[in-house]
Amino acid sequence: MEQFENADVLALVTHPLVIQVFAVVLATVVTNYLVRKFFRKLYQRVSKTHTVWDDALVGSIQRPAMLLIWVIGLGFAAEIVSAETDSTLSQMIDPVRYVLIIGIITLFAISFIRECEDGFIHNGVDVTTANAISKLLRISVFITAAMTVLQTLGVSIQGLLAFGGVGGIAVGFAAKDLLSNFFGGLMIYLDRPFAVGEWVRSPDRDIEGTVEHIGWRLTVIRTFSKRPLYVPNSVFATIALENPSRMSNRRIYETIGVRYDDASKVRAIVTEVREFVA
Repeated sequence: MEQFENADVLALVTHPLVIQVFAVVLATVVTNYLVRKFFRKLYQRVSKTHTVWDDALVGSIQRPAMLLIWVIGLGFAAEIVSAETDSTLSQMIDPVRYVLIIGIITLFAISFIRECEDGFIHNGVDVTTANAISKLLRISVFITAAMTVLQTLGVSIQGLLAFGGVGGIAVGFAAKDLLSNFFGGLMIYLDRPFAVGEWVRSPDRDIEGTVEHIGWRLTVIRTFSKRPLYVPNSVFATIALENPSRMSNRRIYETIGVRYDDASKVRAIVTEVREFVA
C-alpha cells in the first residue's frame, strides 16, 4: 500500500504541469529578490543627489514593481494550469490580470505624487500649494483608474456618464453642504487668503489661531489655548478674515498714565518710548 502511495506522490511531483508551475513560481521568487536588491542599491545612489524627481521615482516604484512581478508570474502559472486542465479559469485570467495591473499602476502614481509632495515641501515649497496640487492629481488618477477598470469589466462608460449627469442633480441637492465645503476649499487653494502655519482671526466669528491643515471639507485651526478648531470651508466665504501673519507693519496701542505733578517728565517719557520702539 505504501509503495502505491509513494508511486502516486512521485508521479504527481514529476508531472509536467507541476514542474512547469513550480518553475514559474521559482523564477518569480528569484526575480522578485533580485529586483528588491537592485532597487535598494539604486535608492542608495539617488539619495545622494539633490533633485526630488529621482528620489520620488525610486522610492515609489519599488513596491509596485515587485507586485507586478508577482502578478505576471502567477498569471503565467494560471495560464499553464488552465491550458492543461481545460477549465473555465482561462476566461478570468486576462480580466483579473488587467485589473490588477491597473491597480498597481494606480498605486505607483499615487505613491509617486505623495513622494514628490513630501520632497518639494522639504525643499521649501509652500505647503498649501503642494497639498492642493497633490490632491487634484490623486483625484484625477483615481477617476481615470476607476473608469478604465469599469471599461475593462464591460461596463459602458457612456451610459455611466449619462446616468451620472442625471443623478448628479439629485446628489447635488442632497449633498449641497458637502459641495459648498468642497468649493470653499477650492477657493481657499486658488485665492490663498491664508496658508498652513499662519495666524488668522475673524472679527465676525470666534475664530483665532494657527492654521494646521487645509482639507477639502474643513480647515483645522489650533487656537492659542491649544484646542483644535474644525471650521467648514464654506464658512470662509461668508465671513471677514484677518491674517496678521502677513501684515507689513505692527501697531502698538498703549495708554501711559501720567500724573499732573509729573507733567514736566512727559518729554523724557516720550523720548524713552521712541528709543525703545526704535
